Amino acid sequence: MLDRRTLLSTGLIGVGAALAGPALGADPSLNDQLSGWLDGLHDPVVIREGGTWHVFGSGGWTGKPGLSWRTSTDLHVWRDNGSPIAAVPAWAKRAIPGAEAIWAPDIHFVDGVFRLYYSVSTGGSMRSVTGFATSPTLDRADPRYRWTDHGLVIESFAGGSYNVIDANFVADLAGNHWLAFGSYWSGLKLIALDRRTGKPKPGATIHDIAYRPAPTGGDNPVEGAFIFPRDGWYYLFASYDYCCKKEQSNYYVAVGRSRAITGPYVGRDGRAMMDGYGTVVVAERPWGSTNWRGPGHCGLFHDTDRDLIVYHAYDVAHASRPTLRLATLNWDAQGWPTALT
Repeated sequence: MLDRRTLLSTGLIGVGAALAGPALGADPSLNDQLSGWLDGLHDPVVIREGGTWHVFGSGGWTGKPGLSWRTSTDLHVWRDNGSPIAAVPAWAKRAIPGAEAIWAPDIHFVDGVFRLYYSVSTGGSMRSVTGFATSPTLDRADPRYRWTDHGLVIESFAGGSYNVIDANFVADLAGNHWLAFGSYWSGLKLIALDRRTGKPKPGATIHDIAYRPAPTGGDNPVEGAFIFPRDGWYYLFASYDYCCKKEQSNYYVAVGRSRAITGPYVGRDGRAMMDGYGTVVVAERPWGSTNWRGPGHCGLFHDTDRDLIVYHAYDVAHASRPTLRLATLNWDAQGWPTALT
């Protein structure tokens, strides 16, 4: 099985144990109603077209290099829908010869088409690329269905200061387009996109939006950015600590918000995500005690009259396989989310 962050993980677990948050299984949820093809899902995102919900995830976890794709007509029973991109695109393979799978998709309906961003890299490497593909529809039976790959969007190199995996597209309240990305190293970033090309504007500034400070020589696990606009705020969801360690994973999701898409993002207590803080949204409590370990790398979707959060967690009862988890977000009077996990 491909473990895309094995070389990033150092075995340090329990970072941030003083954080408080809702325990998995504390509330009735969609998770209790899930069935079908839930296994082998990592780094999920969710979207709906018509009466069908679609969840996309990283390749490699089911033994195939292409992005995984599963669908449901009721949010309960999930079925295999093949892959939107079955193999590492040729341009990405040339850039990253050792790449074995496509990682960390992000899907949005943008200017009349579905736009699917994805990343290609190797474990622990700063040499990474992000590209995107588009299709007019997600319905394989529709004659318009066809994915067109648009090639390189952004790349990073060994010896740099950041990594471009885990891309997330977001449109701001003025209609401008942006891409968040980043994993470890100097943290999460944001760059303005050209609306016509879907790629960075020439000369665009790279903004710092979240970071996990560490002692010199230490690790700084932060990744999986997802920016979600709501009620005049931008909410930055990020995954902290370590995934990919099966039952010993202590991954979790934290959030901060800002009135400006470029930040600064702060948690409920006013402390900044650039200083490693935030407010917990999804976490296992207490760590190492439940069936669902290391919940994280989330995607969000505003689904008519509710907001959904999808993420993966490791199922101890089934060889600690990464598994689809899905919850509704509740928002309190102050505008902070709680996941009904």
